[in-house]
Amino acid sequence: MSITAVLLPVFVQVGLTFVLLLWLGRSRVASLKAGEVKMGDIALGERNWPKRLLQIQNAYHNQFELPVLFYVLVVLALITRKADMVFVVLAWMFVASRLVHAYIHTTSNKVLRRFQAFVVGVLILAVMWIIFGLRVFSSEVGI
Repeated sequence: MSITAVLLPVFVQVGLTFVLLLWLGRSRVASLKAGEVKMGDIALGERNWPKRLLQIQNAYHNQFELPVLFYVLVVLALITRKADMVFVVLAWMFVASRLVHAYIHTTSNKVLRRFQAFVVGVLILAVMWIIFGLRVFSSEVGI
């Protein structure tokens, strides 16, 4: 599999993270300018932002949880040359689940739907790790 094909889902995931970061930053500045929150209310990281901003903030912070395992897996799969078409398809499925999760988080924020999107991503990532582990260990023992 080409390096580009393997890395493209990573770039989309990173893009999602930056979009959320920029959206959060712009929204925070607007909230401060509008007087919805005072600088002293948030100076020490207190969660005194309006609810809408907390949704965006939480969606942004979520990009540094489960996706970290995805990034590590992609790097390991590239280094060991264990990434193939199945890996790339699963990577796209994982990233799609993260996009859906972030969308739900920043719109309706329906917890059940958000949780379902999260679980789908977890299961896809778990399958990716299992397949990768089997490939690594089966090549070590000559299977």
